[in-house]
Amino acid sequence: MNGKVVLLTGATEGIGKAAAHVLAGSGATLVVVGRNSDKTRALELELRSKTSNERVESIIADLSVQSGVRAAADAFLARHERLDVLANNAGAVFTEYEETSDGIERTFALNHLSYFLLTHLLSDRLKATPGARVVSTSSGAHRSGKLANLDHVVRNPDKRAGFTAYGDSKLANILFTREHSRRIPGVLANCFHPGFVATGFGQNNGGLLGWGMRVAAPWVARTPEKGAETLVWLATDPEAGKISGEYFLDCKVKRSSARARDEKLASDLWTLSQKLCGIA
Repeated sequence: MNGKVVLLTGATEGIGKAAAHVLAGSGATLVVVGRNSDKTRALELELRSKTSNERVESIIADLSVQSGVRAAADAFLARHERLDVLANNAGAVFTEYEETSDGIERTFALNHLSYFLLTHLLSDRLKATPGARVVSTSSGAHRSGKLANLDHVVRNPDKRAGFTAYGDSKLANILFTREHSRRIPGVLANCFHPGFVATGFGQNNGGLLGWGMRVAAPWVARTPEKGAETLVWLATDPEAGKISGEYFLDCKVKRSSARARDEKLASDLWTLSQKLCGIA
């Protein structure tokens, strides 16, 4: 990966952090994005120290709001003339309904729209870089996603949050990946399910969800390093560079839900995402 540039979101915890260590160790120029400035800058120093790679940088941005996504893209574009891998990994689940300043339910805003908008803003760099790849973290939870009424994503009259919104957002990741591959064939786009991983996921919430994640993780969860393997493989492996528009588990193509293979839904979601992000 010497000479290549990788941008990784959601890098300060879990599989993002595990992937960051491997990617920094590969010799790539690695730019990590995080919301918490102290944690993100500490990770930058940790990666430089442990991998002896001085080409590690950080960007501080809240990707749940579109101004944060745009700021992150601007910061990256000001520094780099190429982008070999964009790894969309930031994500969370919010059990209580909350709208961002853009008027979007926060789980969907972070887990899908940040991927869509950041990829769009960096599209010219990706297109200009031979063999560029977009890797997005989805989940087996996409099978619970419906996106039955895209209009409700905007208005959300039922105030849906928690795993209902999470399932929809992870379904959106696959639909986005497939539609990106169809519309922009010059840039590889794939997504993956990391498995149930022992991370801080869900523990930003109080109550039963946070407690359940803490109790279950030590017994049934994968390590972050195991969860990150497919992300790293999709970002770096020559064989992965021959495939686009697919959903993976354990470095193998995995059949997704029928809803995730709906071409009309993918196209309609793309159009809606453009509208929500103010893209002509």
